[in-house]
Amino acid sequence: MKVLAVDTSSIVATVAILEDDKLIGEYVLNHKKTHSQKLMPIISEIMLSAELKASDIDVFAVAIGPGSFTGLRIGVATVKGLAHAVNRPVVGISTLDGLAYNMPFCRHIICPIMDARRRQVYNALYRWVDDDLMIIEAPRALALEQLIQELKEKNEKVVFTGDGVEAFKDMLSAGLGDLCAFAPASVRMQKASSIAQLALRKALRGETESYLTLAPFYLRKSQAEREYEQRCCGKSQ
Repeated sequence: MKVLAVDTSSIVATVAILEDDKLIGEYVLNHKKTHSQKLMPIISEIMLSAELKASDIDVFAVAIGPGSFTGLRIGVATVKGLAHAVNRPVVGISTLDGLAYNMPFCRHIICPIMDARRRQVYNALYRWVDDDLMIIEAPRALALEQLIQELKEKNEKVVFTGDGVEAFKDMLSAGLGDLCAFAPASVRMQKASSIAQLALRKALRGETESYLTLAPFYLRKSQAEREYEQRCCGKSQ
């Protein structure tokens, strides 16, 4: 089974092709260009290098969030278009699941964090049990102080990963001391190969969906939506 996976949930644009358990190719670009400029050229280049056409792909996968609202929309729309063109199923994968999957067989709790602004982080908690990545806490948006307090109460070693590490490393170290550790920078960024592997597992269990129903998972409303609701509520009072 061939899987083409995309992750555009952050500044990183990454695309991978997996055939069963073999990684055919992966492209990771961590640069300032927008995803609308770079995603399709990356997909075209990796497909050309792998000597594949869209019709050769069995399943298309994408990181559906949380993350950058614009980035998620671009990634999801691109995968929907590709799947529609060749009538293939799709699989949506949590961005946080993908980040945790970058750290196979870590013995400690894994906590991917992404900067959600307003002193909040998108996060979830995971643990490897044998060769399965188990979810301890599902994806949520929390105030950083609330997350630190929750982890203090667990009193277990936690390894942080994701782009939130750079922004909040000092606060996490101060709040958790020896209970916290940080993944190397090389595995803290999104990797489409992890999205592809998670998608393959779901596809083999029959857990795919139509491109018609695929949608981003934002976790919270955008700033524009919140401001609109506040204006509407103010007018109705």
